[in-house]
Amino acid sequence: MTIVQTRPVSDHLLEVRNLTTRFDTEEGIVKAVNGISYTLDEGETLGVVGESGCGKSVHALSIMRLIPMPPGRIEEGEVRMLGKNLLELSEEEMRHIRGAQIAMIFQDPMTSLNPVLTIGFQITEALKLHQGMNDEEARERAAELLAMVGIPEARQRLDDYPHQFSGGMRQRAMIAMALSCNPQILIADEPTTALDVTIQAQIIELVKRLQDQLGLAVIWITHDLGVVAGLTKRVNVMYAGYIIETGPVKLIYKNPRHPYTVGLLGSLPKPDEAPGTKLYSIKGEPPDLVALPVGCPFAERCTYVVEICRHEMPPLEPIEPGHFVACWEKEKVRKAK
Repeated sequence: MTIVQTRPVSDHLLEVRNLTTRFDTEEGIVKAVNGISYTLDEGETLGVVGESGCGKSVHALSIMRLIPMPPGRIEEGEVRMLGKNLLELSEEEMRHIRGAQIAMIFQDPMTSLNPVLTIGFQITEALKLHQGMNDEEARERAAELLAMVGIPEARQRLDDYPHQFSGGMRQRAMIAMALSCNPQILIADEPTTALDVTIQAQIIELVKRLQDQLGLAVIWITHDLGVVAGLTKRVNVMYAGYIIETGPVKLIYKNPRHPYTVGLLGSLPKPDEAPGTKLYSIKGEPPDLVALPVGCPFAERCTYVVEICRHEMPPLEPIEPGHFVACWEKEKVRKAK
């Protein structure tokens, strides 16, 4: 079955509403994503930041309907695109959305690419499935895509296997695969983590250039706040499966109002600091997602904690246009900065 593309009723390209994802384990139920909501517009780049285990990748896999079930399950929420709730589609219908409308680049291309199939086969497979191309057309398009992402001698490299590519070239090949069917949304899940700094910069510049050329909307998932500052316009800060602060990047970097965001930004080295200056460190450990506290999940690590923090999760509330924060003591944080 082919999904007919129509304009959504909403003004937004993508709407995530109250997305909640759980995993059943021997230790108990892991509350990985806890009712997050946000929107994405055409051509926008949205950053999603937070430490490991905060739900960044799980939320993206939930959007793509790639959560392994069992043990995982999307317990609640909606993901609306093209006038449809993706969480209500059949698996067959969802296969026509993945790649064609929403594509994803994963953290480690060596585990995402099939090691026994050529790069060319893996790209042409999607082109034949989603675009109806024959072998010759698909191979021609695959060579164009590899050239577009900066792989030299692209036509000859189609017959190479993943192990014959360097780490940076494998990631470029993954980007080519993701863009092969002209998706409207590209989800990049920490795509530069396994690469050295020079190659990271090249991949980031490549994605920026391709976004400008193709008009993509991008969700860039990372723990690197420096990348977010240079690449995205808006950012969601996640902690323990919640969005605890969201807004334009410039506003959040200039005026962070959640203690966790303040800590993240404080951990970045600053060019005007004296040599030997110690970086800020957030005390304590993230909470156990099997036994999340009733109130704010950051309470035990927070220097501004008050009694209500331990008993009630604060709502995301606006503090200035487009800037929202979930903190009972946001005014105290503002005055302390």
